[in-house]
Amino acid sequence: MTSAPSRHLPTTSHWGAYGVRPAADGSLDLRPHPQDPSPSPLLGNVEGALRHPTRVRRPAVRRGWLEHGPGTGRGRGREPFVEVAWDEALDLVAAELARVRDEHGPQAVFGGSYGWASAGRFHHAQSQLHRFLAQFGGYTASRNSYSLGTSLVLLPHLVGRAGTQAVLRAASSWPTLAAHTELIVAFGGIPAKNVHVTPGGVTRHRTPGHLADLARSGTRVALVSPLRADLPEGLDATWYPVAPATDTALMLGLAHTLLAENLHDGAFLDRCTVGFDTFARYLDGSADGTVKSADWAAGICGLDADAIRSLARRMADSRTLITVTWSLQRVQHGEQPVWAGLALAAMLGQIGLPGAGFGHGYGSMGDVGDHGPQIRLPHLPQGPNPVDEFIPCARIADLLLHPGASYDYDGERRTFPDIRLVHWAGGNPFHHHQDLGRLRRAFARPDTVVVHEPHWTATARHADIVLPTTTTLEREDFGGGRRDTHLIAMHQAIDPVGEARDDHAILADLAARLGFAERFTEGRTPRKWLEHLYGQWREDQRAQGADAPDFATFWTAGELQLPEGPSDFTLFEDFRRDPDTYRLDTPSGRIEIASATIESFGLTDCPGHPAWLEPDEWTGAPAAARHPLLLIANQPATRLHSQNDVGAHSLASKVADREPVELHPDDAATRDIRDGDVVRLFNDRGAVLAGARISTGLRPGVLRLPTGAWFDPAPDDGDAPLCLHGNPNTLTADIPSSRLTQGCTGQHALVQAEKYEDCAPPVTVRRPPPLQDGAGIPRHTAPDLCSRPTEGDAIPPPLQGGTVVPGSVDPDSRAGPTGDSAVPTPLPLPDGTAAPADVDPHASARPADRGATPLPLRDVPDTQPQPHLNARPRQPDRGTTPHHPQRPENP
Repeated sequence: MTSAPSRHLPTTSHWGAYGVRPAADGSLDLRPHPQDPSPSPLLGNVEGALRHPTRVRRPAVRRGWLEHGPGTGRGRGREPFVEVAWDEALDLVAAELARVRDEHGPQAVFGGSYGWASAGRFHHAQSQLHRFLAQFGGYTASRNSYSLGTSLVLLPHLVGRAGTQAVLRAASSWPTLAAHTELIVAFGGIPAKNVHVTPGGVTRHRTPGHLADLARSGTRVALVSPLRADLPEGLDATWYPVAPATDTALMLGLAHTLLAENLHDGAFLDRCTVGFDTFARYLDGSADGTVKSADWAAGICGLDADAIRSLARRMADSRTLITVTWSLQRVQHGEQPVWAGLALAAMLGQIGLPGAGFGHGYGSMGDVGDHGPQIRLPHLPQGPNPVDEFIPCARIADLLLHPGASYDYDGERRTFPDIRLVHWAGGNPFHHHQDLGRLRRAFARPDTVVVHEPHWTATARHADIVLPTTTTLEREDFGGGRRDTHLIAMHQAIDPVGEARDDHAILADLAARLGFAERFTEGRTPRKWLEHLYGQWREDQRAQGADAPDFATFWTAGELQLPEGPSDFTLFEDFRRDPDTYRLDTPSGRIEIASATIESFGLTDCPGHPAWLEPDEWTGAPAAARHPLLLIANQPATRLHSQNDVGAHSLASKVADREPVELHPDDAATRDIRDGDVVRLFNDRGAVLAGARISTGLRPGVLRLPTGAWFDPAPDDGDAPLCLHGNPNTLTADIPSSRLTQGCTGQHALVQAEKYEDCAPPVTVRRPPPLQDGAGIPRHTAPDLCSRPTEGDAIPPPLQGGTVVPGSVDPDSRAGPTGDSAVPTPLPLPDGTAAPADVDPHASARPADRGATPLPLRDVPDTQPQPHLNARPRQPDRGTTPHHPQRPENP
């Protein structure tokens, strides 16, 4: 498109639907959807980011890789890039994909590619890449999510797989809570800043209105959080400023009070749960000699013991909802607050009653508690992955640093494959992941890193080949989120920036070079794909008795309003009424307060019942002697993760041009820190510079530094980087929540803070890295793909641990492996998709690999890089490796 449209064009995003009208001068007029009662302020980031100087405008290759070829990874993130033509870039990527597959097997390609990217259903970057790599021969995948990876593994043991989907996708509705709930005990609060976001989009942001309904109905809220902002103003709230990471101890103290004062519901526990006797023996000290009384809990969580007992009695006297935010499980031993919260709700005996029971994620995402329709939406089929290797997504650095090492996951002993090529599209691991200094070392290990990216993020800067991609407004698509009220036609509003192409076009060109273009595209253009996917969906809807217009009518109208579902529903209502007929798919058919399955795994960091397990980093840990402040790295209010950090709304929140860090006045005064000062936060993993913001809205000894500031390491900063911009994951630990779940632990870190007295270095990440013209720069000798396979030619079957991997089989025509090596089946989302969004459905883990003997986790021996095609540098993880504290690494 070249001319400005005469009307506002419809589109949607993870933070909401809106209309956009570009002007002749390039400016944008953005209008929220007319039916949106609470538009997201994140719309203020769209225009500033769209043509920002950080846009990747041409394909670019890191100079060291271009000259010397694969295996020269130590220059990633430090060397200049050379801009090249699209044909050269695609030839390089295709040749390297073929080399790695043919020499090492398809499992040597990591294509997990975690990230949010577009809200569109067709141009969803992960789906496009997974479809391509599956047809290419397969890839090592990733499972679960950074958002709630711990809960996705834990909850199926407690309430079953279907019960997990109910907890996460069918929580008791907000109207039900407003009508019936007397008391909400909100562990982690109900953060209003998060409710404007839902994977895939949300047209009507109704949660702020529902929170206002709670206030009008007189519902009381017990806010259990070190941050007052974790609950919006206007509610009848009592703030319990608990010490971070001690929620489980508080829950146990509350549970003991219920038990000691006979306030628990024994009949419900007998009828609907198993394992309470085991839990009761732990509470009263029979199991370990420690009574988990309110007095015991007070000494850990920093609250008054009488206040704990009083809250327990109020809970028993009221129609009470226990809710736990997702943030509480993003810590070491994050399983415990979720499990203890469920046990506490079960003891009250109110699970399944309207307005009461258990919730997980109210305020963590916009769709939790929403009552929009649950309708399967159109989506791109990915096809089965012929390779059954996967990792829990938060173990990406371990995967790259420790090939061949063994680790525990959900009762299995698994082995990390040897990754030679990383192919990432639509995500930024240098936002999501922890201990970014360690991640930089990990990203230096593969032979080659290929990234599709609109902006020069830290991930793009740590790549070898960067392919510029379009954003939502530069292409056509359709979108809608979980429980969204509309399917939105996403019209193209502007021409692509620079030479950017959409992921589908990039992958189609790669597929042509590798001999399977027809299979990948099925002969369709992107517009034809939209028509085809919509047409299939329309037929499905008509088969279910729902009508939908034809594609042309839908596209012209710009949206389709979906039929509303019921507005009032209660989690586990049927199960409560008849637990025999509506059995949970747990081993017992009941809620498992104690799990014999988990107990059988013998994990010291996740026993078979809820327990207080002291984390390595909290204010009561020995490490606090050197780093006495507890940093909370929570979700930002001014952007979605790191998306559009260069947009106006996000930039307006910066302090001293950096991410703001909130400090309590007492902590600031002892360090002579004032509002607006540049502050250095540090620990042994690294340091950041942030802008001080003094606030009484947090517990003393606690700092708040939101995630999402683009990682901006100072030059020559060594293994412990200094981020000039204030990315808190420079400071967080890259350890798993436990050996059961291997979830991320990025919510907390112990740090020290000081006023930065020197002249602060400027933030550099808002301009591109050094870019050079490719003329005259020598190239390494790549494999010749002149004799490329033609459509239908067999892809050579590489060897994988002595087993032939069927690279020539069309994944769309096969059912996948069977028997012991079957590919795990993901939990479907309510709309039936494979989760083209942040929260990937949890899959049951497959049996352990039989092609290689698991090795203990250890560093790989170091060798020097060689400047030829097949070289591979071996760089050990030079920092400490605390990611398996219960199992020391072998020397």
